[in-house]
Amino acid sequence: MRIENSFIPVRGVGETTERRLWEHGITHWEEFDGSVVGDTVGQRIETFIDDGWTHLERGDVTVFAEALPASSRWRLYENVRKSTCFLDIETTGLDATHNDVTTVSLHRNGDTTTFVAGRDLTAGRLESELEAASLLVTFNGQRFDVPFLETCFDLEVSTPHLDLMYPCKKLGLSGGLKAIERELGIDRDMPDISGRDAVRLWHEYERGDEGSLETLVEYNRADTRNMEPLLDIVTDRLHEQVFEAACPDA
Repeated sequence: MRIENSFIPVRGVGETTERRLWEHGITHWEEFDGSVVGDTVGQRIETFIDDGWTHLERGDVTVFAEALPASSRWRLYENVRKSTCFLDIETTGLDATHNDVTTVSLHRNGDTTTFVAGRDLTAGRLESELEAASLLVTFNGQRFDVPFLETCFDLEVSTPHLDLMYPCKKLGLSGGLKAIERELGIDRDMPDISGRDAVRLWHEYERGDEGSLETLVEYNRADTRNMEPLLDIVTDRLHEQVFEAACPDA
């Protein structure tokens, strides 16, 4: 499903109205003709579509991310798949005012980059990576990763953000990232490590154990990379549940 199939970002259009449009054969912006809805909502939809094409031509999905509920931002992914950045961080604790970020991994278009505190993890590098992305994807990053980075590095993350935890909940997938991976059969290349283990590994590295840093980095990278197949599964299932269920012949 693509943004051009969506009407719920329009003020006054909820899921019920959008589904009614789809059921009447209006499954794409190009098919909207003003029928099905009243004049006022129809004018809003026409304005939204006109402006929407301009944003899509620029590769900018910000306005759609701001208008969509957190559980529906999965609809953005297909439009900007190649410039989507998956992000995960490791820290020394849960409080950004007292703890530090140790590693940050970013996965985009098949490549994974990891920055390490005290080596190459800087505000400038993070800003550069995020500015190059059209969409930021995290798991529980809306409440944790993004505010942690903003506090520790004095950043303002403005990249449109899809937190995978919310569309997962829409599908009845609960628990942490690794629990959901196991439920969906997504494999990891290394044994499971807890957040507490991640803190221990960092402190071991600070005492001179380079092997502990290697393990921590690989753990962080696995979290980041595994979000991509998870998002693929989630978007496929929600496409079937939300879009195809309403318009199987679209």
